[in-house]
Amino acid sequence: MKIAVVGATGLVGRVMLKVLEEKGFGNCDLVAAASEKSVGKSLLFAGKEVKIVSVEDAVNAKCDFAVFSAGSAVSKRYAPLFAEANCIVIDNSSAWRMSEKVPLVVPEINGRAIGKNDKIIANPNCSTIQMVMALAPLHKQYHIRRIVVSTYQSVTGTGVKAIRQLEEEERGGEASKIYPHRIHRNLFPHGGDFLANGYTTEEEKLVNETRKIFAEPSIAVSATVVRVPVTGGHSESVNVEFEQDFDLNDIRALLNGFKGINVVDEPSENKYPMPLQSEGRDEVFVGRIRRDFSQPNTLNMWVVADNLRKGAATNAIQIMQYIIDKNKL
Repeated sequence: MKIAVVGATGLVGRVMLKVLEEKGFGNCDLVAAASEKSVGKSLLFAGKEVKIVSVEDAVNAKCDFAVFSAGSAVSKRYAPLFAEANCIVIDNSSAWRMSEKVPLVVPEINGRAIGKNDKIIANPNCSTIQMVMALAPLHKQYHIRRIVVSTYQSVTGTGVKAIRQLEEEERGGEASKIYPHRIHRNLFPHGGDFLANGYTTEEEKLVNETRKIFAEPSIAVSATVVRVPVTGGHSESVNVEFEQDFDLNDIRALLNGFKGINVVDEPSENKYPMPLQSEGRDEVFVGRIRRDFSQPNTLNMWVVADNLRKGAATNAIQIMQYIIDKNKL
């Protein structure tokens, strides 16, 4: 099997290579594509050196799959070219997520949305993935009416330059700023670009993508995105109102029974999800599960996941595996 990773030298791209090895694709014919400044250099994959090629060369390589993490502009330009070459594209950018003709997929939830003739599949935003993973078994049982979510997002969600800014500020040096403010010993309610309505593009993604994944356009979602000075993963405070009342023991049982969820909820022993424990892992961790006594049928919970893995690379490779298994490729 020939697999292209477009954006192979980036933060998510490198994690994609790692996940490919872990998931049993170490023997694939890897085509590592990146920007012109990286072309001709080499990277290590499954113990072998692989030369980096241009995206144009990757299109001509006639791959079976192309996993993209190179930004929206690259995806919009090249994903259709890969698709025309009969290659299935799994795109990690926001370029195709809200396109009516492109499925937006978390395999554990809506893998069946992938049609036989779909050549471009969108990977959701990292914050959306972990939230819908935690909500999916509960939505099926109780049906969600409204979600209020505040995210506490790792600097890794912004990329290598953001990590460098945090590390340089920690050392007391003058950092090259990717953020509008200092991030060390600080946080700010700003992720993405501000829209005319006062919300940000990151907040808008949580609204629109959640509705599309659940195929429930009537779910009300209100989101606030906060950037925090951590590197392990994203955290979310999720308040969810259901159409029906629930039992907390049933909530825990539903979460424990859902593949990919790890319940860590023993507050008396100071056990609850944290970015430190999620780093490098594929599970979505859920804790602080408790009833909201301010209104009926409403639950509070705390959701944490490694945004580079399940929030990006792992979910993309799981989509590929789902297609392979479904089509017996």
